[in-house]
Amino acid sequence: MLNILSISSPAQKPEVFDLQKLVKNKGLEIFNRELSLINESSRVGIRLSKDYGEGIAWLKGVEFSNGIIEFDARGEDVEGHSFVGIAFHANGNKTFDAIYLRPFRFNETDESLRSHSIQYIALPNFTWQLLREKFPTKFEHTIDPSPDPNSWVHVRIVINGAVVSTYINGNQEPSLVVEKVNQISSGGVGFYVADTSGGDFANLTMTKTD
Repeated sequence: MLNILSISSPAQKPEVFDLQKLVKNKGLEIFNRELSLINESSRVGIRLSKDYGEGIAWLKGVEFSNGIIEFDARGEDVEGHSFVGIAFHANGNKTFDAIYLRPFRFNETDESLRSHSIQYIALPNFTWQLLREKFPTKFEHTIDPSPDPNSWVHVRIVINGAVVSTYINGNQEPSLVVEKVNQISSGGVGFYVADTSGGDFANLTMTKTD
């Protein structure tokens, strides 16, 4: 496994994003979804509605290259209809990398299905279908220990050049380490849900290293 536990460049201080303040100040641009607010005892955040096709809540004016992106996401244990994560290095609504979770695979007893719990894609060319066909198990993986598929999951993504490493719920070992399949090294960031999925998001921070 690639060694990505540290980033060589000096990091800036984490930037904390108040998602509901961003909504109020029109700091989010919503693509192909409706947005509503979440106010729970444990989380204050946003919800993207369910619909067909990809949906994204872009952070206006945010560009990200290398560093750490952390957030909480919540999907649901509904077979084939829950895909929640984040898009980055984006150039518009159709060209971006993304890491996302499939909560309905978290507790599978069939290990071949549980290995689909977390996924990397790079649209438009590298869909999950193509990556699974051409490079089985390379761009998706199990999550150990398995999170509750109906609960909040903390996601920490470390981007260091071409290497993208994702840690779940404070685990010291990454659940997924991939090398990017495109040459895009910078771009926009937004919360991502895939076809037919909605999702909940909270507690976004970013730490840039360049």
